[in-house]
Amino acid sequence: MKKNTDALNELIRVMAKLRSPGGCPWDREQTHKSIRFYLIEEAYELLDAIEAEDDHEMAEELGDLLLHVIFHCQLARERGAFDFEKVAKHVTEKLIRRHPHVFGETKVKNIAEVWSNWEQIKKAEKHGTKHARPSALDGIPKHLPALLRAEKLVKKARRGKLIPAGKKATSKKSAVAKKLFALAQTAEAHGWSAEELLREQVGAVEKNLRKLEQKKAAKTPSASKN
Repeated sequence: MKKNTDALNELIRVMAKLRSPGGCPWDREQTHKSIRFYLIEEAYELLDAIEAEDDHEMAEELGDLLLHVIFHCQLARERGAFDFEKVAKHVTEKLIRRHPHVFGETKVKNIAEVWSNWEQIKKAEKHGTKHARPSALDGIPKHLPALLRAEKLVKKARRGKLIPAGKKATSKKSAVAKKLFALAQTAEAHGWSAEELLREQVGAVEKNLRKLEQKKAAKTPSASKN
């Protein structure tokens, strides 16, 4: 454990040095916003390494992601906002709090109950704060790729009982994949962006689902307080 701690402390020290007077001119110019999309790029590089089952690349890409965590923590520390210790403490406490079946006395029968408890605990944590999520559709990152955002929206809408539980289609995965590709091909042939088309449609569907949710809540006011 001490070896890991020493390595982490050294990384934090190096990042602070890069940002200090006399450090690296490029690092000193960066802000949270200026480096935000590099983080996404590094995450995709890690995905490539995972799919390739390349442990060497995985270790390197995980290091690059950790670098971004340390970089943002250093920027925040300079502003007096937070530091790495606060970030680590926060996520550790959250993991313990959201796993009462491991660190507490709660009993669960299956993974579905684990997820249900997680969502309830998360909702309670954020209740009454500016980060509260009163809607079942809240919490989907707006910068997700359109297709992934669509999947997240469907899952949340089903859990919130805004759409019926879907029946498994008889189509094979390969057939669905071909349809998705064909749609992208059709969009390109028209000079459209399939990503933007789907993003617009997801936005429209989400808007309608939120209206439906509000109507349901208005009919059952007592349920909305739970």
